[in-house]
Amino acid sequence: MSWSQNEIQAKLDSFYTYTSKSNNSKIYNLDTRLSYAKEAKNIAVGLKIDSLIVKSNLNTSQIYLDSGLYNIFLRTSHQNLNFSQKIKDSASMALICKKFGDYYDTRLADSAFYYYHKSEKLYRALNDNLNTSELLLDIAIIQKNEKDLTGSEVASFEAIRLLEELKPSDIINKRKAFLYNNLGVVYNHLEEYDAAIIYHNKALDLKRKLDGNNEITIDNSLNNLGHTYKNAGQYKLAIKNYNEVLSNNNFVKERPKIYALVLDNYAHTLYLSKDFKNLPELYFKALKVLDSVNPNDYKSIIINQHLAEYYNDNNNKDSAKYYGYKAKEISEQYHNDDLLNSLLLLSKIEDDSMAAIHLKAYVKLSDSLQKNERTIRNKFARIRFETDQIEQENIQISKERKWLFVISIVIILAAFLLYLVINQRNKNKELKFIQKQQETNEEIYNLMLSQNEGIEEARALEKKRISEELHDGVLGRLFGTRLSLDSLNMNNSIEAIKTRSQYIDELKSIEQDIRKVSHELNTDFVSGSGFIDIIKTLVETQSLAYKLSYNFEHDDVINWDEISNKMKIHIYRIIQESLHNIYKHASATDVKISFKLKNNVICLTMTDNGSGFDVSKAKSGIGLKNMNSRINEINGTIDITSQKDLGTTVIINAPLA
Repeated sequence: MSWSQNEIQAKLDSFYTYTSKSNNSKIYNLDTRLSYAKEAKNIAVGLKIDSLIVKSNLNTSQIYLDSGLYNIFLRTSHQNLNFSQKIKDSASMALICKKFGDYYDTRLADSAFYYYHKSEKLYRALNDNLNTSELLLDIAIIQKNEKDLTGSEVASFEAIRLLEELKPSDIINKRKAFLYNNLGVVYNHLEEYDAAIIYHNKALDLKRKLDGNNEITIDNSLNNLGHTYKNAGQYKLAIKNYNEVLSNNNFVKERPKIYALVLDNYAHTLYLSKDFKNLPELYFKALKVLDSVNPNDYKSIIINQHLAEYYNDNNNKDSAKYYGYKAKEISEQYHNDDLLNSLLLLSKIEDDSMAAIHLKAYVKLSDSLQKNERTIRNKFARIRFETDQIEQENIQISKERKWLFVISIVIILAAFLLYLVINQRNKNKELKFIQKQQETNEEIYNLMLSQNEGIEEARALEKKRISEELHDGVLGRLFGTRLSLDSLNMNNSIEAIKTRSQYIDELKSIEQDIRKVSHELNTDFVSGSGFIDIIKTLVETQSLAYKLSYNFEHDDVINWDEISNKMKIHIYRIIQESLHNIYKHASATDVKISFKLKNNVICLTMTDNGSGFDVSKAKSGIGLKNMNSRINEINGTIDITSQKDLGTTVIINAPLA
């Protein structure tokens, strides 16, 4: 089906309209968005534009993800990834892998890391620094969460290096801010508080310069910076940051969970600075805010731990145990560092045997978590990026050892030249082998033709011998017998005449049959069939090997016995080369070959249903040069017509004279 340019433009406009609506979650519900996405896909499939098909598939899979239809999301995304690989659309492959990573990010760290890494490699190959840096940030956060702190540090610096190569903009500054924030958290975990403070301040400075309302992300940085100051023992600076966050009157309504976390950090900083005036009321306030949203929320673990710690220091064992066990109960659902801290805290609160039980559980869990962390780090070990500092050190080393570098270059060049010489020799040997093989094939073909001619000649001689034998032997004797019977016909009795007449008629009939057989045996009715059999064998064999269906027609009026072996060899080779080219370049499934005789000229026509090609650009090909050379040898002509996706037709005319 073909459309005019106006129809195609109208289809494209409809596609982008449906796509835009399918992405609009503010106006349309999930079912309506999905119906629009399917309409867009139908248009893309109808237009047969691969990039649009991939785009519509991405929209559809995202809607499935938003709808919570995770199995369908995974299935359609895998199908879309395979299709993108088939059409070699690297940008789409990278985006699909990114979506896979986002899906697994909160489910399976290994799978998320795998797809993020795959996406990052694809974007890096496309020289897309912006998207590469985003994937490196995703990787760095996973590494940080899985305690691969060194890997997270390296990935963050590599992302920053890539962003430094781009022209500054709001989105780049925002990406840098997130990377600086991640570095601040990493250095905080490593207890390198000075470095952590530097990077948190860098992140905060960038966020404050961003366009639009960035209150949420600024508050996050202030909280992270306050947490670092608290761990570093700089309690006044920590309290200053927490107060700045908590000063927002709408904070508790807009983000109650984060508000509770910041309030707990503020209360714990007061506790560490020995300011107990508002304690434990601030802890209770934080718990109350969390309970109003989700009782026993994950974030309540640390608040309960802080309450247990507070009451234990004030010798209120009952309250300390109550909040300590509550923290343990909630953290047992996650089996992570929070459970580890709860067990350690209970080992300090409890007495004697119970303390020993909790301490033993703490040691066991600690070993398990450390083993898991080592396993994760080993899995991530294959991803390591050089930092700017290492690159500078390598530059300095290369300067100091410049003489070694020069020698290395000379050795590499010499090795490369040697490789070229050896490679050229191998190519020459291969070419000679191919030429020798071609000569051998032609000798075999000549032998086949000679053998076929010998068979035909022996067959003709045998027919001639049988004809002569019948004519000179059997027929002669029968003729003599008939004459004898004629002579006996002098007996004029009615019975004798009747009997002898019957014998004579019978002998005449035998004589006539023998003459007929003799005439048929002396006719060469299979003349010229040998070459056609050879061509049929070639076409059948090559079509089977190349998985082609074929149709072979030939004109019976062509007397191949009168055609020279030279012409037959060239025709054979031309057909062989054409079938090879159809298999190698055309991706065809069907081929038609026919021989016709027109005005004393053999017309060979070969047609395929392959992908076609630009004839003007293919004239320099080796295969076509060989065919032209053979056609010139037999004073023939060649005509090639081809259209994109409509196949190719080759017509060769070879005059008999």
